[in-house]
Amino acid sequence: MALEIGSVRYDEEFVLNSRGMKLFTCKWIPVNQEPKALIFICHGYAMECSITMNSTAIRLAEAGFAVYGLDYEGHGKSSGLQGYVENMDHVINDCSKKQENEGKMRYLLGESLGGAVALLLHRKKPGFWDGTVLVAPMCKIADDVRPPQMVISILRKLCSVIPTWKIIPTKDIVDAAFKLPEVRQQIRENPYCYKGKPRLNTGHELLRISLDLEQRLEEVSLPFLILHGEEDKVTDKSVSEFKFRQDHQAVS
Repeated sequence: MALEIGSVRYDEEFVLNSRGMKLFTCKWIPVNQEPKALIFICHGYAMECSITMNSTAIRLAEAGFAVYGLDYEGHGKSSGLQGYVENMDHVINDCSKKQENEGKMRYLLGESLGGAVALLLHRKKPGFWDGTVLVAPMCKIADDVRPPQMVISILRKLCSVIPTWKIIPTKDIVDAAFKLPEVRQQIRENPYCYKGKPRLNTGHELLRISLDLEQRLEEVSLPFLILHGEEDKVTDKSVSEFKFRQDHQAVS
């Protein structure tokens, strides 16, 4: 489906991954100019690309960038049980196999979980990406939404028995992740956004990759811009601050 929105051409397509799952992809391309560079959007947990990231993608395309998005398995319009991720490594593999144009600079734009995905994509192919913008990256889950360690230990043991159950005790993720009432309303009205409690195995995977990233931040070598709100209640801003200071000292 191709659609022109002013000076931007929007298109979407479904592709099959190596596990036979149908994944939704979309792109926003400037109509009247050759793209300056490519930007790959990595959306957040329970979110999707084509609606929640649409206004951002259009602004970037109007500025001359070709923007690409992919809904992870269990997210948005892609196949899979909504809100369920069996293994985040599968998500990283799906994202890294997306075809890009040759000869142009390639950037990642990741929000929350998408920030973690962006860093893992960089780690998988260190020389492929030219830079990244990280918006509240999930390099550590905030204590306010993270269950106590005893609960985590119990839930981890249950993953092999009831992986899809929605039993992780957390606050409402929409209220916790978004501050503006109008944005919360848009998310709640979006049928492609998952709004239930985190599924057991999905929560385990989010915790696993955030712990892994927190412990291996020194391996991040590509240029980056970090944006992280002081009042973020889902992702821990202290890790973003640490990474910024670490790299700032390295170039001073």
